Amino acid sequence: MTEEVTYDTAHRAQVIEGTPRGQGNAPQAVDPALGDGMGCHAGAGEMETAARSAGKSEILDQYAKDYPQGPHDKPQSMCPAFGSLRVGLRMRRVATVLSGSACCVYGLTFVSHFYGARRSVGYVPFSSETLVTGKLFEDIREAVHELADPDRYDAIVVTNLCVPTASGVPLRLLPDEINGVRIVGIDVPGFGVPTHAEAKDVLAGAMLNYARKEIMAGPVAAPEGGLSDRPTVTLLGEMFPADPIVIGKLLDPLGLACGPVVPCREWRELYAALDCGAVAAIHPFYTAAMREFDAAGRPIVGSAPVGHDGTAAWLANIGDAFGLPADKVAAAQNMFLPAIKGALAGAPINGTITLSGYEGSELLVARLLIESGANIPYVGTACAKTKQSEADRDWLESKGVKVKFRASLEDDCAAMEAIRPDLAIGTTPVVQKAKELAIPGLYFTNLISARPLMGPAGAGSLAQVVNSAIANKGRMASMREFFEGVGEGDTAGVWEGNPNLHPEFREAHQKKLDKKRRAEKAEEMI
Repeated sequence: MTEEVTYDTAHRAQVIEGTPRGQGNAPQAVDPALGDGMGCHAGAGEMETAARSAGKSEILDQYAKDYPQGPHDKPQSMCPAFGSLRVGLRMRRVATVLSGSACCVYGLTFVSHFYGARRSVGYVPFSSETLVTGKLFEDIREAVHELADPDRYDAIVVTNLCVPTASGVPLRLLPDEINGVRIVGIDVPGFGVPTHAEAKDVLAGAMLNYARKEIMAGPVAAPEGGLSDRPTVTLLGEMFPADPIVIGKLLDPLGLACGPVVPCREWRELYAALDCGAVAAIHPFYTAAMREFDAAGRPIVGSAPVGHDGTAAWLANIGDAFGLPADKVAAAQNMFLPAIKGALAGAPINGTITLSGYEGSELLVARLLIESGANIPYVGTACAKTKQSEADRDWLESKGVKVKFRASLEDDCAAMEAIRPDLAIGTTPVVQKAKELAIPGLYFTNLISARPLMGPAGAGSLAQVVNSAIANKGRMASMREFFEGVGEGDTAGVWEGNPNLHPEFREAHQKKLDKKRRAEKAEEMI
């Protein structure tokens, strides 16, 4: 048969294509990402090209400066938009609206509720017609107007995912506020923001920018808890809830107080965060947020009070930022450093550990583990190197640690396989690979970063979970021996008989891939 089997004449219907609209009513070229029948599954290069042709070059150039990519051109973690979604959902009186493919929105909302979000996520669906003709933007604007209830919300965050960004949906044309409700529009495409950790910075920076302009325009509301009677230090980066309390105790003898944590939990905290004496970049990758603090004239201090050396250096740098006398800083150091040294000595860690993750606090955790006695030959972080991470990198390298910024999954696995440590701390696929090799593994996000790290409380906090995991090495080896050869490669799964192997299919598919790569290289040479 040479013709397709049909049941009616619908396939002969004439397709009416709408005229795309640019700014105003100016005609705009059809988005390449859609004109060729591609959607969110298109490659990063095609999506970025489409976004630039649709007028998103400025924001993509800014992302390239803020979040320089590494050897890999796409995230190897969850969708980056989860980071900004998480920040918005954790804020009181803030509504969140997503614009993107239905499959992406489903996945993001599922993960957000899995991580404890207890509010709805708004979604503006689209079709090829509404996307190309500009109707999607009108739908977003209508949705925002419906949501803008000042009795319920202080702000509404609208996020463009990959396809709307590639198609140039202009969130910048949304009103700044409706009925007193602030409107914050951001683009968080997977081809422009490398990790979900840095997507947190995209929204935090956008909100700080909005709040800073409000402050410049006139008086703003004070925080619910009132203003501090002492100069404050704003903390930059999501951290364990006890850590800000511990940092507050460290600052107390200096005559300082702990300010808000950015990302904030409510809008008015943004004003207090900007009204600080200095910013502590606990997580050093918040580039957009730090740009806003720079614009507000606030000094930024890198690293964090982790372990003995980290706490001593951090207190000294905070003292310099506030111009405090050296004897006052020394008194604060003498108050806390002996307790930290004692806590570290009382909870030793003996073993070789490789450490990797995408939260941005990997270098801090490595410092704490090394001062606890662990041997850490390799630390990988998916985040980029910044000025604020230099002190941690220098300290680690002085201890013989190989520090890899923008580390890929392949980097982390290669280091783990080469070193064969007593424990591998990393992301889910790294831990899975480690356990296949009978190496104990701990998931960084849930088991390591969910513990206090700062000051005396952080010293020794990791010893129990780390030592318990290292002690399981013998059990891992016996389990691997017991399951040797089961569930690997073509034998994975449950079989009543021998599986039907077809290696020729794999070979044929590999030849197609090789041919495609040769063609792509030939095109690059032209």
